[in-house]
Amino acid sequence: MFNPSIIIQAYLQGYFPMANNDTNEIEWYHPEERAIIPIDGTAKIRKSVKQLYRNHKFDLFIDKDFKSVINNCAILRKNDTWINQEIIDNYIKLHQMGLAHSFETYFDGKLVGGLYGVSIHKAFFGESMFHLHTGASKVAYMFLIEYLKQNKYLLLDSQFINNHTQSLGAITVSASEYALMLQKATGAVL
Repeated sequence: MFNPSIIIQAYLQGYFPMANNDTNEIEWYHPEERAIIPIDGTAKIRKSVKQLYRNHKFDLFIDKDFKSVINNCAILRKNDTWINQEIIDNYIKLHQMGLAHSFETYFDGKLVGGLYGVSIHKAFFGESMFHLHTGASKVAYMFLIEYLKQNKYLLLDSQFINNHTQSLGAITVSASEYALMLQKATGAVL
């Protein structure tokens, strides 16, 4: 059974769901090396990303249109996606419960980028991002970072390391290091 309660319990145990691109079945992941983005100021965020954010080219909102953000993330990755309809439906439920959030960028009144994830206590589990305008997802990301700093979050989980997450300042930590960070941020006993 896949539902919001199961998803939250999985996050608290260090797991996250993704749909298998071939079978469309939900699979659970718990990588030995976990990608996190330090939000304590030690992340090596590219100057160009910081400059985009400071330019105020985009209007920024939280949770203005969560459904459109998650759907855009799924659509733009349709040939290689982990976001199937079951994930979309359950994350919308998590959003309605106040646990999933979107950070959005608008240009000329239109949604042009954003990201979504799940917030549990002082941990934010980033799921996916999209952009329809150059730099829009990176500005949404900086908006998220500023929000997490202001609200004294302790963990920003970006799940897997890749070139894109590295360009945003992601580093890897061992599963045991991640478990300690997760416990501190959520109070969960692993």
